[in-house]
Amino acid sequence: MAFIIAGLGNPGEEYSGTRHNTGRIITELIARRFECAEWKENKKLKALRAFGKAEKDRVEFVLPNTFMNKSGAALLPLVKNVKQAERLIVIHDDLDLALGSCKLSFNRGSGGHKGVESIIRALKTKGFVRVRAGISKATPKGKIKKPSGEDAVGEYILGKFKKDELDALKKVAKRVGDALLTLITEGREKAMSLYNK
Repeated sequence: MAFIIAGLGNPGEEYSGTRHNTGRIITELIARRFECAEWKENKKLKALRAFGKAEKDRVEFVLPNTFMNKSGAALLPLVKNVKQAERLIVIHDDLDLALGSCKLSFNRGSGGHKGVESIIRALKTKGFVRVRAGISKATPKGKIKKPSGEDAVGEYILGKFKKDELDALKKVAKRVGDALLTLITEGREKAMSLYNK
């Protein structure tokens, strides 16, 4: 059974390069590293898919072409039970982490993220891996400066990354790729102990 790596975001050119599409951006970057064949649209799934390898393991990459709050609909046909959910890895943006950082978590709540909420509802389990990639600004001492209020949050997450921010995201993508390779080949606990420092 293949590992499934899903990158969350919104489809369409107007959302390309936005902070809310962090999961999608990182997934596209790491797919190259896993010797992925080209992305193909699957209209039935409402998603783009590509297949690659991590050593001997088959890896399926999925970019839902649904809006963020409907992400679960694209994954439900691929993840049919709780056992399969344990091999699902969801990459998404996180306002509670600074840009340039990432954390792996397993069997946790959505933290208010609409895409993750949709997946938990659709799969009826929280038992999957989440890669939370930070998008918030931080002070030089590392204190998170996230926007407050629904309008400010909406404007921020749908804002486009600046060039230096995209460069920081590329570095995160390399770290995420390392973490996922460890997770797939050596297990979840090892990956979390190494990459959640």
